Amino acid sequence: MSKVLLLVEDNPTDEKLTVRALKKHNVGNEIEVARDGQEALDRLFNRTRSLPAVILLDLKLPRVEGLEVLRRIRADERTRFLPVVVLTSSVEEEDLIRSYSLGANAYVRKPVDFAMFLEAAKTLGMFWLLLNEPPPGTGG
Repeated sequence: MSKVLLLVEDNPTDEKLTVRALKKHNVGNEIEVARDGQEALDRLFNRTRSLPAVILLDLKLPRVEGLEVLRRIRADERTRFLPVVVLTSSVEEEDLIRSYSLGANAYVRKPVDFAMFLEAAKTLGMFWLLLNEPPPGTGG
């Protein structure tokens, strides 16, 4: 069974760029998209669905903000060890500190330059879907 990547992104342009960048670099894994924080939580805590291998989480989300999504992920036994990469355009140091304080595995600022964005997406996909060894029972 293929490892699923969950992209939590409300900006349609950033969603398309991220998916395109991953596909361009032959990340053949299924990419599911949640367009707000509540949709992401509903997807993660739906007991009929398996967990994704990794979550790419934007911070500035409607309904439930990204940091609250991260807090809830870490508070639940089923998702506590699920790899979460904060992928954001935020340059606020407080967002960086809070993300790591809440248990983010990585914090990546979205590059403005498209070529750099492609490279960042390729690197994220390769590491988290192919190289990373997740704890047992976390979807990976």
